[in-house]
Amino acid sequence: MVLRQSVAVLAVAGLAGCAPAQLHRFQQTLRARDSATAALADWCRAEGLGPQGEIRALVDRAAFEAPDAATRALLGLAPDAPVGFRHVRLACDGVVLSEAKNWYVPAALSPEMNHALETTDVPFGKVVAPLGFHRERLCENAGGWPGCPKDTVLSHRGLLHRADGTAISLVIECYTKANFKRGSNR
Repeated sequence: MVLRQSVAVLAVAGLAGCAPAQLHRFQQTLRARDSATAALADWCRAEGLGPQGEIRALVDRAAFEAPDAATRALLGLAPDAPVGFRHVRLACDGVVLSEAKNWYVPAALSPEMNHALETTDVPFGKVVAPLGFHRERLCENAGGWPGCPKDTVLSHRGLLHRADGTAISLVIECYTKANFKRGSNR
């Protein structure tokens, strides 16, 4: 079940200077795409945060969080099956728009995709785009969950599936106030 909170609640969550209509447009942009990377690129261009809308993953290569039993179950994995993990900040023109934790199934990806995820700053959505994945929206929340940056205004939790239905990733995304600054504070 997807938890949805109203735009009015989001406005109360501390978005000074951000109109409810802008919050609604941002949420609609996120909901319109299966890839958070693609949605943020659209938003970045539309809001003038970056001229090209190029999204870069700032990867914390030292980070690792073992998946709990619930995460393994959502991904359809046995207790001893390998799981990849990526902790990234997605930035547009140097402005961090979101922070994400991503548990993924290496066996469901090609060797080239796994190599790219382990060695580059290419966002997950771009790396796995050839799979034609779709997003199952599990939860949307006003504000942040534990572990999100303090300036988080929206949090999403989603399960990504290949076109054949195989789960490939569980992601927790924390979207920051920087999404509403129209090219300022760079």
